Amino acid sequence: MGSPAALAALSGRLPSGREHRIAAAPLYWRSSHAPEVPPVLPLVAILGRPNVGKSTLFNRLARRRIAIVDDTPGVTRDRREVETEIGGRKVRLMDTAGLEEAPPETIPGRMRQSTDTALDMADVVLLVIDARFGLTPVDKTFADILRRAGKPVILVANKAEGRAGAASAMEAYELGLGDPLPVSAEHGEGFGELHEAVAEALGPDENARDDEDEEEDTANRPLRLAILGRPNAGKSTLLNTLVGEERMITGPEPGLTRDAIPVEWHDGVGPVRLVDTAGLRRKARVNEKLEQLSVYSSIEALKQAEAIILVLDAQLGMEEQDIRIARLAEREGRALIIALNKWDAIEDRPAARKRLDDTLTASLAQMKGVTVVPISAANGRGVDKLMPQVRKVVELWNRRVPTGALNRWFEDALERHQPPLVSGRRLKLRYATMPKARPPTIIVFGTRAEQTPLDYQRYLVNSFREAFGMPGVPIRLNFRGTENPFAEED
Repeated sequence: MGSPAALAALSGRLPSGREHRIAAAPLYWRSSHAPEVPPVLPLVAILGRPNVGKSTLFNRLARRRIAIVDDTPGVTRDRREVETEIGGRKVRLMDTAGLEEAPPETIPGRMRQSTDTALDMADVVLLVIDARFGLTPVDKTFADILRRAGKPVILVANKAEGRAGAASAMEAYELGLGDPLPVSAEHGEGFGELHEAVAEALGPDENARDDEDEEEDTANRPLRLAILGRPNAGKSTLLNTLVGEERMITGPEPGLTRDAIPVEWHDGVGPVRLVDTAGLRRKARVNEKLEQLSVYSSIEALKQAEAIILVLDAQLGMEEQDIRIARLAEREGRALIIALNKWDAIEDRPAARKRLDDTLTASLAQMKGVTVVPISAANGRGVDKLMPQVRKVVELWNRRVPTGALNRWFEDALERHQPPLVSGRRLKLRYATMPKARPPTIIVFGTRAEQTPLDYQRYLVNSFREAFGMPGVPIRLNFRGTENPFAEED
């Protein structure tokens, strides 16, 4: 039996894409006894220049440490492949060597050839750049190669920790590969949106059953909902009350739940994949390895969820760790609902609610108007109001505003408060688009738009919330200059 390369040579052309993978499958004589060849999983290839964090990203998406990671450029020399699940789809994930221009006979040159082969085979490409370092000529060269290749490309701006890193990632618009996704492979930030982008790029699952109920099945896909909070806030008790049975062990001792436990449930509206998590304490207090794994499991559950119920102990109020959890949900773009538990034990309820509202205003301004539902998980009071509010917030989180309505709001917002002066010149913000929801994401175009100050950005976000009734939903606001970076200068 000839090798795939030999078969390709006989056909007079090199294999690429799906042809390569079909050629690599075993051949059998036509017979009624021929075994059924399993479907080939789509291939997601990670490409980029050396030392941008490809192997760290590979390990994070594979959910286990497979690739060796080091600060030394060029650690990865061969393609590495693993089966995993991204965005609810089973895929083959491939790590590759760093993209470098080098003579074919050298080691970097042979690494480049191996990466070119991975590009030919890929169904979706993740092009990774270093947002902290900025764009390089090599990034721009290979972005041009990928545009000509015609493959779906997701631009991943790695090392974009925090808001400053996410802002610097916007420079990647120059590559002409669409919206950059700011992530931190090391810290696990931004992976919810990355999973969704990969699923969208792959399109419909060719191996999924094809029947007339496909649209109905999509509509009935479970809502991914995670319950988070500090230890002993009442998370497991809330889950038990919601599902109507003792699914989780509960008690006065903090830390009974150690792993993120999913429970399939129906709330009367549709299916829900409800995940209870371990209590999250301050990092300085997390010492034991088992507890560290529990914290990691809880954070991963947050990143995989669509919506988060943050359970607070009403007797303690919202403490610093609760604020950190809420901010992490906002950074990951998840819908957030606060369940104010043990409300029946509060005597001065107006004062308790005012303290919480003041804390939210001061510490969570980026999610202004977040929904708060007072409950008592132990006796069930108020719990019946929780899921309707969750469904309402998720509906807003999924909402996409038409371009016409968006720009009517945008023009009105500019008239009410015109853009500021920057370096003595007024910014010219021209129009806005909303390319995606989950969470709502707005791109503003204009001359020097990327220089828009933070206070004016906050004004636009709050104005958008009020105009379209989106309290408590994370809003992504990106800015892009109107100049064409590929236009030749005279």
